Amino acid sequence: MKRSIAVLATSGVFAVVSILAVPMARAADVFTLTSSAVQDNGTLAIKNACSDKQRSPNCVGENISPPLAWSNAPDGTKSFALLLFDPEGRAPAGVSHMVVYGITADVKGFAEGELSKPSDKFVGGKSTMERGVYFGPGTPPNTDWHHYTWTIIATDLDPKALQPGLTREELAAALKDHVKGSAGLVTRFRHPS
Repeated sequence: MKRSIAVLATSGVFAVVSILAVPMARAADVFTLTSSAVQDNGTLAIKNACSDKQRSPNCVGENISPPLAWSNAPDGTKSFALLLFDPEGRAPAGVSHMVVYGITADVKGFAEGELSKPSDKFVGGKSTMERGVYFGPGTPPNTDWHHYTWTIIATDLDPKALQPGLTREELAAALKDHVKGSAGLVTRFRHPS
């Protein structure tokens, strides 16, 4: 018994010394998408909801896009695409709230409200609502939370390679074999009633 304990103790010491002797590998910097206004799985503000009450009575906000920032883009990135998708909306298809691309590699984010209007910093695609800019949540009253998935995609395409007006599906096809990496942020919203 004493010998078994001695062997175990010696083995444990050996294991600890072996682990400490091996240089610690530094984790690679991870491509990340964040917002200073909302955490991952956090709630979007009412002001982020859509404002087009003529289009939908579910619009209760000001259609102000939240600020977004990304870091540690993969090597070889020439441009970015940015998508916003609600998988619970209009089941089973979901709702594409924003499709923008042609964002140059030197852009690291967008200020609050910047995605709500056309800009020379991106090419507008076509959302489900046929918009080339941000269109905020418009969930029906008395429904559960909807999840809004923001996805930044790093590509090896020149920022001017794609024509304006691509849908989410058309963009996905155009990006085949051109994606360097992606990062996401999930936010939530439900009608305040």
